[in-house]
Amino acid sequence: MSDEALQPGKAAGGSRRFKSLRNDSSLFLLALPGVIVLVLFAYLPMSGLILVFKNYNYNGGIFGSPWAGFENFEFFFSSMDNAIRATRNTVMLNVLYMLTGTFFSVAIAIVLNELRGKLFIKITQSVMFFPYFISWIVIGAILFSFLDFDKGVMNRLLEAVGMQPVDWYSNPWLFVVVLVLANIWKSAGYGAIIYYAVLQGIDPSYYEAARIDGASRIQLITRITLPLLIPSIILLTLLGIGGMLKGDLSMIMGVTFLNPLLLPTTDIIDVYVYRTAIRSGEFGFASAITLYQSVFGFLLVLIANKLAGWYDKESKLF
Repeated sequence: MSDEALQPGKAAGGSRRFKSLRNDSSLFLLALPGVIVLVLFAYLPMSGLILVFKNYNYNGGIFGSPWAGFENFEFFFSSMDNAIRATRNTVMLNVLYMLTGTFFSVAIAIVLNELRGKLFIKITQSVMFFPYFISWIVIGAILFSFLDFDKGVMNRLLEAVGMQPVDWYSNPWLFVVVLVLANIWKSAGYGAIIYYAVLQGIDPSYYEAARIDGASRIQLITRITLPLLIPSIILLTLLGIGGMLKGDLSMIMGVTFLNPLLLPTTDIIDVYVYRTAIRSGEFGFASAITLYQSVFGFLLVLIANKLAGWYDKESKLF
């Protein structure tokens, strides 16, 4: 076919694209700020990945520093015991956070969905959402007032009932429970509001039909509410798995004060990087470990997404 014959088709295609762009211009403008933020804070900083393979110094900067190859990775894995411990602690704590956080968030959302007092629900949502905005430094101070060996409230209560006081800040495995409970208190309300919003979108006719058939409240929850929540649970879990190796440094610093006695369970990757690299200005090493976290997290997302697809194809991210 000659070029002349193709010209009308090309013109028609260009006209359709221009017409679509013109008709959807408001949508493109609405998305523009988000795209700009994504490019500025997610894609442009990727140029800094070159720092992973350089021996960074302040005089040369990111692009002028000498090449180091894979030496920054070798520093992390040279002490394999510490690397394994940091990776194990990061995965362990994040799995516990995810499981307990999801359980309590879903449970709270279901309870709110079963209540009928709108004013009570609004007040409850505000109260539960408030801890999400509290700094971990403040939470750490509150916990210290409860768990301090000499003057803590918990030990005073234990002594009042004839039990021995507990030195919480010298028991690393016991402190895992403290971290999990603190995470639940801070984030469960936020997650509950998300799940509660999903429940508000469920068609009430499902419940009405089930009640007509004689279903009890427990059956309504187990046969309708929970199954309809599962896609949202899977979606949020997949998003959370992407950050499985991203520990919350501010949480560990604020709650444990980087207590060396607690490091057997609280020395997550971010804490290890902070202790061994950031304090000494080894930015190349810190960047290498960040890349390691990102790549490993991406692989976990791929695996989890595949497993989710086997359960329900509609629940996959991609």
